[in-house]
Amino acid sequence: MSDDMTYGRYLALDQLLSAQHPISDEHDELLFVIIHQTKELWLKQAIAELRVALDLVRNDKLVEAYKSLARVSRIQAVMTLSWEVLTTMTPSDYSAFRSVLGGSSGFQSDQFRAVETLLGLRGGGVPGPLTTEFAALPSLWDEANAALARADFDLPETALNRDWSKPYQPSPEVEAAWVQVYRDPHRWWELYQLAEKLVDIDDALATWRHKHVLTVSRVIGMKPGTGGTPGVPYLQSTVAKRAFPELWSLRTLL
Repeated sequence: MSDDMTYGRYLALDQLLSAQHPISDEHDELLFVIIHQTKELWLKQAIAELRVALDLVRNDKLVEAYKSLARVSRIQAVMTLSWEVLTTMTPSDYSAFRSVLGGSSGFQSDQFRAVETLLGLRGGGVPGPLTTEFAALPSLWDEANAALARADFDLPETALNRDWSKPYQPSPEVEAAWVQVYRDPHRWWELYQLAEKLVDIDDALATWRHKHVLTVSRVIGMKPGTGGTPGVPYLQSTVAKRAFPELWSLRTLL
């Protein structure tokens, strides 16, 4: 290791801190840029963790996958907390520079769509390079169900061998298999813990979406979003999305 390595050089701070380019002269635009750039950095890390977790689950190393999955849900919590910083920006503050955003929108975040795709939420949003790369591969939920099948649970072929690019359709048979895990957690402890780590991620994603709705509603009300998106009505419609639907519905059966 070079003795002349410094904190700034290691973190490429010259490049990082010069990557903010507000277009207007409004003070709050810098905050807006930094909040969204920071989210993209956290999304990059979440994608890295999900890729590791996918590979581990695929190889039945469930315990080893817990760390990456737990890290993802904690990253989501930090991202949700960042909305609190953005809420210090009032509607008047945002209106002062909103016009410079043009057609840009968070809806265009390829990394956020990639996270959704890796989890198993497919078929929504604007596709980009990462989304396209992952769309034809089994998702985390697909791999979890495959691990369940390898543990001799009876799962339908439609859940194990399908067109991975299509949205996942909940299955009563998949639900029934996971119910067995939850009814005997000591016997199926690794699968049970895997399921709860997945629920943590789904829970955190729903919390992030809910806080997003509140923040956008607080800042722009019911006006359309930038980039031609419907704004709050669209965001509200996403709150109910679940990447691992049977892990939620099975609770009614216990």
